[in-house]
Amino acid sequence: MPAWDSYSFRLELSCWEDRDVLTYFWIGLGSALGGMGRYWCSGVVARAFGETFPWGTIVVNVSGSLIIGFLATLMSPDGRLFVPPDARAFLAIGLLGGYTTFSSFSLQTLNLVRDGEWLWATANIFLSLTLCLAAVWLGYIGAAALSR
Repeated sequence: MPAWDSYSFRLELSCWEDRDVLTYFWIGLGSALGGMGRYWCSGVVARAFGETFPWGTIVVNVSGSLIIGFLATLMSPDGRLFVPPDARAFLAIGLLGGYTTFSSFSLQTLNLVRDGEWLWATANIFLSLTLCLAAVWLGYIGAAALSR
């Protein structure tokens, strides 16, 4: 009997519920849409300001931080909106996870260091961390004000 038809494989598959598969679908769809949004947004910013400094990545990460701070507060158990678990997974894990770009930030910072652009690398680290933390805080404050 082929391995894919074995009892143990069927047993493992039976552990997956239809709901799990649907959740993975929504996360995957959100990730695809978020990635396309990231590509579009960072491209628009790069065309407007040039590619010498990774402004596109900073804009994506700051806007993503603002949005996730806002949505996480609105969708929290004591928030203003009730959002089903699959919708939260689609938005927070999928869409915003695919949209924000910490791995791009890390690679671009490394490339700046490797090119001897220490000032730009430091600026990228400082601006990304400071602006993203400020944005997630502003998102939280904005949603908390709406929830009152």
